[in-house]
Amino acid sequence: MHSKEKNEGIRNIAIIAHVDHGKTTLVDALFRRSGVFRSGQDVSDRVMDRLDLERERGITIAAKNCAVQWQGVKINIIDTPGHADFGGEVERAISMADGAVLLVDAAEGPLPQTRFVLSKALAAGLSLIVVVNKIDRQDARPAEVLNEVYDLLIDLDASEEQLEFPLVYAVGREGIVKRSLEDADGPVDLLLDMILEEIPAPRGDAGAPFRMLISDLGYSDYLGRLAIGKIYSGKARANDSLLCIGQSGEPLPLRVTRIQTYSGPWVRDADETSAGDILILAGIDNVHIGDTICTREAPAALKRITVDEPTVSMKFKNNTSPLAGTEGDIVQASKILERLKKETLQNVSMRVFESEDKDGFIVQGRGEFQMVILIETMRREGFEMCVGRPAVIFKNENGKKLEPVEHLFVDCLALYTGVVTEKLSRRKGRLVNMVNHESGRVRLEFSVPSRALIGYRDEFMTDTKGTGILNSYFSGYEEYRGDFSGRFTGSLVSDRAGTAVPYALFNLEPRGSLFVNPGDPVYEGMIVGEHNRENDLNVNPTKTKKLSNMRAVGKDENVVLTPVLPMTLERAVQFIREDELVEITPKSVRLRKADISAQRRRF
Repeated sequence: MHSKEKNEGIRNIAIIAHVDHGKTTLVDALFRRSGVFRSGQDVSDRVMDRLDLERERGITIAAKNCAVQWQGVKINIIDTPGHADFGGEVERAISMADGAVLLVDAAEGPLPQTRFVLSKALAAGLSLIVVVNKIDRQDARPAEVLNEVYDLLIDLDASEEQLEFPLVYAVGREGIVKRSLEDADGPVDLLLDMILEEIPAPRGDAGAPFRMLISDLGYSDYLGRLAIGKIYSGKARANDSLLCIGQSGEPLPLRVTRIQTYSGPWVRDADETSAGDILILAGIDNVHIGDTICTREAPAALKRITVDEPTVSMKFKNNTSPLAGTEGDIVQASKILERLKKETLQNVSMRVFESEDKDGFIVQGRGEFQMVILIETMRREGFEMCVGRPAVIFKNENGKKLEPVEHLFVDCLALYTGVVTEKLSRRKGRLVNMVNHESGRVRLEFSVPSRALIGYRDEFMTDTKGTGILNSYFSGYEEYRGDFSGRFTGSLVSDRAGTAVPYALFNLEPRGSLFVNPGDPVYEGMIVGEHNRENDLNVNPTKTKKLSNMRAVGKDENVVLTPVLPMTLERAVQFIREDELVEITPKSVRLRKADISAQRRRF
C-alpha cells in the first residue's frame, strides 16, 4: 500500500463566520485579486450568494464551493452558512476542508452561530487562520474581540496548536489585509500567502484505488444529478466504471459520464483528477450524501458524514381554503411531496414523511428559520400550500420526556433587562450569565427550551423597541421543563366570505390589531386580526354601513384606518396556534383556522 503523500498543488479551506460578518464579501476580494475575473468584467457584489433569497436577506443559506489559483496552487474555498439552522450544510462543508478561516466582526466579536460552526471545525481537527474583519467600523474594538476569540477557543477545548493561530486584520469590502493594526493597508495577497503556508495540503494516495466521499449534491438541467466530494485516494476519468456504497453497505455499480472541478465561482470539465481535490461527478442518479464512490476492484467505504438530529417539525399540506388554486400553479399534494423529497436529497438535516392522519406531510429540520426559507423558496416556484405551527421534537429516554434546549444570547439596553428576563422566565428560561460593560448595553445568557423561542422573536423586538439582538445555538436535550402558554391573545375570525370593507374594519379596530386591508378577499374561518383578549371572536369584516334617506346632522365621516403591518412568512408562522394554519401562495400569506366552519368550531 502506498503511503499517503501531500498534494502540494491544492488547499481546501472552509470560511467560518456569523451571519453578516463579511464572509461572502471577502471571497469576492479573493476572486478579484487572484485574477478570476478578466479586467473590466462587470461583476456583481457577493458573487457566491446566487439564490435570490440570499441576496435579499444578505445571508448565506446553501454552502457553495469555488476555487482560486494563487502562485500555482489551487485553493478550493467552501463558503459555509453562518446560521445554526443550516447546520447540516456546515457539517458537509467541513468534511471537505483541511483548514478553516475564522472571520470575526471587529465590533460584534464572535457570536453564537460562529461558536456553532467553529465547534464543528475544531472537532474535525482543522487548522485555523483568524481574520478580524471590518476594522474600519467606528465602533470597532479589535483588541477586545481578539480576547473573546481566545476565550471562545478555550471554552471549546481547542488544542495548543489551534490556539496558536495566525492572525490578520481586514476590511473585506476594500480588499485590505494587514498583520497588525499599525501596519499600512495591504492587498489580500497576505491572506492568500498565509493560506498556502499555514493550511496543510490534503493527503491522498495517488497510486491507490480511487475513493471519494459524497459531501454535497447538486442538480444541473443538462447533466442531471451531480455528486460533489473530496477525493481521498486515486484518480478518476470520465466513463470509468465505479461502485457506490450507500448506508446499507451494498455496493451498486455506476458509470460517471462527466468529471468537473471548480474554477473561480464556476465549474469546468476535467480530463483527470488528483487526490485531495474537490470533484463533481455527473450522470449518477441514485447517490446520497455520505456515500462512498470507489473502484470495482477495491470496494471500501469511507466514514459517513454524521449530522445532528432535527429538533423542529412542521406539517405541510395542500391548500384547502375556498381561495385555493386562484394564485398558484402547483397545488396538488403529490407535487408538494415530490418537491419536499427533492429538498431532502440536497439537505442532509431535513426529513420528510407522511403524517399519521394521512392529511399531509411532516417535515423535520433544524429550526423554524430553515423551514421558512424552504416555504419561501417553494412559493416562488409557484407552489400553494398550508403549513401548521412549528413544534419541537421530544425524545423519551428511561421513561423521561426530554426536550431540545437552546443556549440563548441577548444583547439589549440595560433598560429592557427586566422585561426580557420576565418574559423568558415565564417560558421556563433560566438566566445563566449576565455581563454589564457599563456602556448602557447588557449581555444576558439564558438556557431556554427550543419551544420557548417559537414566536418569541417578534415579541422580543417589540419589548426592546427594535434595539435588541437575539442569538441562540442548540445545546442538547434536557428533561421537559413543564407547560407554559405561548400566546395570550386570541384571533379575530371572519364568519363569512366576501371582501373586507373599510367601515367594518374601522369598527373592528377597538377589538384588536388587524391583518387585512380594505378590498382584500376574506372567507369563513380566515383570521383577519389578533383579538385583544384570550378567546377567539367571530366577526364580519364585510359589513357595510346601513344607508337611509334621512341625512345625519353632521356630514358622513371619512373612515381613517390604522395602517396594517404587512404579514410576513416568519411572523405568520410564529403567530399561529395549534388549531390554526398559514395559507401560502405565490402572492399572499393568509392565516386561517384548521377547521374553517364556524358551526363546527363552536362545539
